[in-house]
Amino acid sequence: MTPDSDGWIRTLGSTGLRVSAVTAGGGPLGSMPENFGYEVAEADAVALVRDILASPIRTIDTANGYSGGASEQRIGAGITAFGGLPDDALVITKVDALNGDYSGERVRASVSESSERLGIAPLPMVHLHDPEFHDFDAMTAPGGAVDTLVRLRDEGVIGHVGVAGGDVHAMTRYLALGVFEALLIHNRWTLVDHSAEQLVLDAHERGVAVVNAAIYGGGILANPRGGNTSYGYRPVRPATLTAIASMDELARQHGTDLATVALQASLRDPLIDTTVVGFSKPDRIDAIVRSTRVELPDDFWVELDSLRPSPDNWLDVRG
Repeated sequence: MTPDSDGWIRTLGSTGLRVSAVTAGGGPLGSMPENFGYEVAEADAVALVRDILASPIRTIDTANGYSGGASEQRIGAGITAFGGLPDDALVITKVDALNGDYSGERVRASVSESSERLGIAPLPMVHLHDPEFHDFDAMTAPGGAVDTLVRLRDEGVIGHVGVAGGDVHAMTRYLALGVFEALLIHNRWTLVDHSAEQLVLDAHERGVAVVNAAIYGGGILANPRGGNTSYGYRPVRPATLTAIASMDELARQHGTDLATVALQASLRDPLIDTTVVGFSKPDRIDAIVRSTRVELPDDFWVELDSLRPSPDNWLDVRG
């Protein structure tokens, strides 16, 4: 899957929205040194947004809560500096709780803040972000977060609604509500973890778009020899670490690196509509495009799948 192939631009589930196979993750743009280990200056972030808008990547993902709104603000500034959002480009954001408040009123305020920062109205798609950390009954009550997000869609304030989170058991409950048009998962559909397998299949059968994020598991799959000891914000399990080392060796035998393999695995999956990759430096764009052009034989993928650790080593295992 390369930028010049027919499938690079595709429809996002049943929404009618058009996205590129790779979506630029805007989390780092707001500067998150606690997550990424370095600062990102505002001017650099704005310039990078301009570069993204001029690249084959036509979709940007962000959230109200990333760096207290700085990610959205910088994306908005980058759009302005570019001369406006191109007709074929799409920015997707997420509503977030504030100081523990995830009420319907907070959802309305979050959408309003995002629209103002990005300079986009109506917002084409908005995800309910990280709902697994809040009480399900309160979130789904009349007038609550889910109800309000749907009402905002019905009012035309936003175009489409999605849900974005991690824990697959919680995400399964939200998907079953039947109101979401897109599902964003993270860390659960990677080279070493298929926790989201049934969830992804269920979403696909419902016509719900699937957005795959954190395909590097927090960095360890992008730099397997860098001494990272965590996967998906948790200490990496020994079996997973062994699998990563074996996969890394296989990639090297085929003249490539594990980061390229992790990206291609998601891009070639017919169940995935778009893959989110975090961006904070301009050379990342060219690196991603180069990775899409690496050719790997079918037997490589068969052997790679055989190295995946067993389900009891995945993030979300039912007890």
